[in-house]
Amino acid sequence: MKQETDRPMTDSTSAPEKPKKFLPNNQYFTICIYVLVVVAVSSLIVRVVMTPYAVSNGLRHILGVLMPFLLGILIAFILNPLINRLIRFLAGPVKIKNPRVCKIIAIVISYLLVLGVIVLCILYIIPQIIVSLTEIVTNLPKLYQLTYDFFDNLQDRFPNADVSELQHMVDSVLPDLIESLRGFATGLVPAIYTTSVAIATGLLNFIISIIVSVYMLVDKKGLQRSMKRLLYSFVPTRHISRTMDVLSECNQIFTNFIVGKAIDSTIIGLLCFILMQIFRMPYALLLSVIVGITNMIPYFGPFIGAVPGIIILLINNPLTALGFAVMVFVLQQFDGLFLGPKILGGTVGLKPLWIIVSITLGGRIAGVLGMFLSVPVAAVLRYLLNLYLEFRLQKRHIKLK
Repeated sequence: MKQETDRPMTDSTSAPEKPKKFLPNNQYFTICIYVLVVVAVSSLIVRVVMTPYAVSNGLRHILGVLMPFLLGILIAFILNPLINRLIRFLAGPVKIKNPRVCKIIAIVISYLLVLGVIVLCILYIIPQIIVSLTEIVTNLPKLYQLTYDFFDNLQDRFPNADVSELQHMVDSVLPDLIESLRGFATGLVPAIYTTSVAIATGLLNFIISIIVSVYMLVDKKGLQRSMKRLLYSFVPTRHISRTMDVLSECNQIFTNFIVGKAIDSTIIGLLCFILMQIFRMPYALLLSVIVGITNMIPYFGPFIGAVPGIIILLINNPLTALGFAVMVFVLQQFDGLFLGPKILGGTVGLKPLWIIVSITLGGRIAGVLGMFLSVPVAAVLRYLLNLYLEFRLQKRHIKLK
């Protein structure tokens, strides 16, 4: 009789095995995030390389839609330091106890000051500019004849100099230039309609920008609270304090540059106007406004502002144009070596090469406003990049001189 071997008894009625639950894995999740970021960045690079003009036009369209809101944020940035000073003045010497009343009064005073400057420009500066432009267009034939006679008599004034090539160049270029100016004056009437539509659109955008800026300044604490909620929701708790410090420093860099550059450009425009009045140069107000506005653009601004003045004065009097060019060059040197560092200090901290690159890219994307805003944006990016590099070097225990 064979012995039966012990075999494990299996229950044919046992329940089927339950499927395993999906357990999240931080390592795999991090890998997925990295893969998604790499794919997104690679797609963006391919898109930019393959269709640069489509990307540029898309960015311009997006900026055009967002421009009222961006301008409102910019206005709020500019007025915020003034409002803070007024609040401290009202709470201190004036002794207004209610903080909300101090804030409202400070905001109203700030916007009244801005409105006063705009009204002053409309009542005094803009009419003078229109008169200067009208005078330039009206005197085109006279200016043309004076310029032609000047170059025509060069040979008599300088008999030993060979001015035939210069005379030939003037004979070929000057009529075309005058004809272009006349064409511009003739087409001025049809352009008024387009300009009116642009002014109406700009006025609407400006009103929206004012509303956005008022909301940001009135509800500044609410916006700060919302920002803190976002930070505490997504940033690890141990990094909150450092993140707040970094954001505060970025805000300081951006605000100091905008406010400082506005003050700097206003002083340069006033100095240009005073010097032009002293030397009795024509169109002083028009050219000073151009120089002051374009001075907001670092490096390129003074030269961009000098070109229209040189052309206008060259038609009127070449020696005056030369004096204007020298005066703008001296002002630019004074601004770059003394006034700018005194007002802006080390706010930007960018090398000239990176300022030129940022201005070029900003101009390509958003025009004149992009050329101006590109520098503080690049300064903020430089600050963030330096922080990241310092963090990486400390992590690897590397100290560089």
